[in-house]
Amino acid sequence: MNFSELGLLALGVYVAILIAVGEIANRSRRGQSPSDHFLGGRELGVFVLFLTLYATAYSGNSLLGYPGKAYRAGFSFVMATGFMMAIIVVFHALVPRLRPAAVQRGYVTPGDYIRDRFGEDRAGQLLRLAVGVLMALALANFLLAQLKAMGEVASLVTGDLIPYTVGVVGLAAMILFYETRGGMRAVAWTDAAQGILMAVGLMTLLAWLLSGSGGMSNVTLEVARVRPEAVAVPDAAGCANWFSTIVLLGLASVIYPQAIQRIYAARTGRALSQSFAWMAFMPLITTLVVTLIGIAAIPRLDLASGAAADGVMPVLLREWAEQGTLGTIAAVVVFIGALSAIMSTADSCLLSLGSLLARDLLGQTGESAQQARLGKILAAVILVAIIPLALERDLTLWRLIELKMELLIQCVPAFLLGIHWGRQSAAATLAGLVAGTAFAVGLTLSGVAQWGGVHVGVIGLGLNATIVWLGSLLRGRVSTVATA
Repeated sequence: MNFSELGLLALGVYVAILIAVGEIANRSRRGQSPSDHFLGGRELGVFVLFLTLYATAYSGNSLLGYPGKAYRAGFSFVMATGFMMAIIVVFHALVPRLRPAAVQRGYVTPGDYIRDRFGEDRAGQLLRLAVGVLMALALANFLLAQLKAMGEVASLVTGDLIPYTVGVVGLAAMILFYETRGGMRAVAWTDAAQGILMAVGLMTLLAWLLSGSGGMSNVTLEVARVRPEAVAVPDAAGCANWFSTIVLLGLASVIYPQAIQRIYAARTGRALSQSFAWMAFMPLITTLVVTLIGIAAIPRLDLASGAAADGVMPVLLREWAEQGTLGTIAAVVVFIGALSAIMSTADSCLLSLGSLLARDLLGQTGESAQQARLGKILAAVILVAIIPLALERDLTLWRLIELKMELLIQCVPAFLLGIHWGRQSAAATLAGLVAGTAFAVGLTLSGVAQWGGVHVGVIGLGLNATIVWLGSLLRGRVSTVATA
């Protein structure tokens, strides 16, 4: 049995396990309420919580987009480890105040915090809708990236026994099935296994690459010979881009809806604290590893510079499988680990998207079973609508990451500033969000992605925060959340 056939068999076994997990999670329900479906009954313990945070944070973007970006950019992309560490640092500015308020007031979605913090007057309602729209767009973008990544991995690793289109549609249907049946429990339980597979697989693949290349020093020499610019010291614009990317991803990633909902879903504050403490080490064994994998591939592979570079990981797996039986088995394990990590992020996006649409955009509150059913239906509709976009293969995963972050970062003042500053007003926060978003989107649509290496979304955030600050000084509202 060759690598493609073995990969297809392993995928079949993996899918069967997902179906079983979805059914077990469905039978473990405590009810049909939004809290039970979208937050797993708020009973995630430290081990499962850590692994679901890990598997969600490191996704198709990490396993395909990051190696592809490192393959194109070279050693300068080592800054990716820095922005993943920045995410953990920024979380510590949000969690200590958000978690107690979420427990006390029963938050289910990010919009519940906005409703509680900024009130239900017209400005507060519009702010909640604006934040909900931006978060829904970011989630849809994130889900699109995962669907593209699933199709790429399934197609390249199985030698097109599973065509790209079939991979996208079939695996999307599988995610929809077990997420709908089991909710957050199914998502968290599958994430736990997926996180372990991903970590083991990545470390094994890097070890094979370095051992076959004579170590990191030889890899560096080969990269310098094949592509000298890949080892060059970044210029001023490159350094500015490093800083900009750390700010962009370090701030925006913290307010991913699925990340915020995991803060709500933790069984205890202690479990949440321990999970984040463990997460602090994960950039070193995940982001740094996938970056080195992309760099090590430079002298080994000759791929096109565009979206084709996102196939670095699958192409390396096929090359590894040609080394013999042991290599084939190891490559299949890494393949399942990579695919499972991608699916773990996609299912989290889908779950959060359903809750966001039902509660934050349609304005539903409470704990009715009808609300949970509505969230499932809306998530399914959005998934079906996104699939045709995922069949377009020209846009790189890294660019998809940047696009969603430039939208999501405009929500940062409402959360990171609003939860600490009691005088911040809804009207000023709404005005800042609209201005920052219009600025970033306007420049992006005109073909300007950066100014001097700085992302337009980061510049838009500066404009956004300035308006929030000045407007709130003129028209403040004391917050019960911020002063709690």
